[in-house]
Amino acid sequence: MPGIPLTPTGHAISTKIVVAGGFGVGKTTLVASVSEIMPLTTEAVMTQASEGIDDLTHTAAKSTTTVAMDFGRISLEDDLVLYLFGTPGQQRFWFMWDDLVRGAIGAVVLADTRRLADSFPALDYFEGCGLPFIVAVNQFDGAPRYTPDDVRDSLAVPPEVPVLICDARVRGSVAEVLTALVVHALAVQG
Repeated sequence: MPGIPLTPTGHAISTKIVVAGGFGVGKTTLVASVSEIMPLTTEAVMTQASEGIDDLTHTAAKSTTTVAMDFGRISLEDDLVLYLFGTPGQQRFWFMWDDLVRGAIGAVVLADTRRLADSFPALDYFEGCGLPFIVAVNQFDGAPRYTPDDVRDSLAVPPEVPVLICDARVRGSVAEVLTALVVHALAVQG
């Protein structure tokens, strides 16, 4: 990010980013793929208690779920450090979102084209609280492929909100998403 100044003390600017979206869209994967540190995850083994509550239709191999948050760190440039906070996706954990977004400059809403409707709670949340956000469509193997404009139309995302295609498993792809979010958040706040 050229143009991001160092603080008056000469240290890097650090900022908080939130990664949100529905259950099983790849939030933990996104944070882990780009983090420079060993990411902190709060993955718990899924039990029979979640049967009938968590839809595993498109995530049949999923055996764990985030129950509090994921945390990682990435330096986009020498002078810009992002702290990533991944939210849990299930509705029963949404009560934590207010605490997780406090102090964030923006959010990535991660979406899965097999179940775009799962993105609406996160979109509604960030629109409601006024936090700048972008939409990143995670390209799952075998999932339908759509253009960013198709996804924008399906989710009724305003034209000023960036919609990108990404692969949450690929560091470079995630770095592009995070860079786009920082640019968007600076423009909105600017």
